[in-house]
Amino acid sequence: MAQAHAGPMPWWAWLFPILGVAALAVGKGLPAPVTLALLMGCVFASVRHAETVATRLGEPLGTLVLALAVTVLEAGMIVSMMMGGSGPTVARDAIFAALMIALNGIIGLSLVLGGARHFAQSFRAPAANAFLAVLVPLSVLTLVLPTYTVTTPGPLFATPQLVFVAVVALLLYGCFLYVQLVRHRADFLADHDIEAAPADRPAKGSTAVAAVLLAISLAAVILLAKMLSPALEAGVAAIGAPAAMVGVAIATLVLLPEGITAVKAAARNNLQTALNLALGSIAACIGLTIPVVAVVALILGEPLHLGLEPAMTALLATTYLMLAITLNTGRTTVLEGIVHLSVFAAFLMFTFLP
Repeated sequence: MAQAHAGPMPWWAWLFPILGVAALAVGKGLPAPVTLALLMGCVFASVRHAETVATRLGEPLGTLVLALAVTVLEAGMIVSMMMGGSGPTVARDAIFAALMIALNGIIGLSLVLGGARHFAQSFRAPAANAFLAVLVPLSVLTLVLPTYTVTTPGPLFATPQLVFVAVVALLLYGCFLYVQLVRHRADFLADHDIEAAPADRPAKGSTAVAAVLLAISLAAVILLAKMLSPALEAGVAAIGAPAAMVGVAIATLVLLPEGITAVKAAARNNLQTALNLALGSIAACIGLTIPVVAVVALILGEPLHLGLEPAMTALLATTYLMLAITLNTGRTTVLEGIVHLSVFAAFLMFTFLP
């Protein structure tokens, strides 16, 4: 988990949520660069406040709070863009981009920096296997299977299929939370991960303020994203990039603060926390975002294209094959990190040049 924030709240952590709410009153007259700056500030503020709440709760609830905050951010941004008419593929593109960024980009960078500083790092293999046991079927059911179903043409589910997959995703994630938080809680704690002493944790008052500001920050991010989506799509089109780059931009913005936290944890030789953050955020992203966007798509009566193209399916399979190798022994070096970063670079290349 992130380090405890026992000191005073930084000025930007409360200023950006206030400015974000004020910007919403201005409406569409706000310049796109200003909206983007406020959006990024609110994203970092929301994660900062989530870390305060997480530090108070301790592990493994702490990393769960961070993962849920990221999921709310991504789901909210996707839904706001869907309601703004961004097209049927924005949910797929953003979710898949988040998956590749976390499983290859964040984990790869964590392994490279951690391995370079500490030679080899260890973690609990049972926890990693539990994550993979949920992530693989979630990814295949939601991002691969729609391309091969024949009830409806194209990479989308029929309504009964979509409802079924959404329910299964929610149940799988719920079962995983039970395992992580109750049944096998100790598997997700590093050997040297000691609960913070009460004196080192934020006070109840500070935690309550952080929780309120967290809710304000999340709401501001979602509404600012809706304001920014036309400019974002226009900017992607202006540089001649595929529409999928919009999803990459959303995922990058949402995962950037948590990615920094994970990499810092690995650099401190706490790889277990880094893996919990990266893998946990994606498990929550797929397990919770898919049901949310499915409900929104059904309410709006809009098609929801979830199935990946063959090239992206191959990268997804490569990612999970590498994760099975990387996380099998409970010990990692820089080599595995370099390989994951190579797969991430391939994702960026073939997204920009399909």
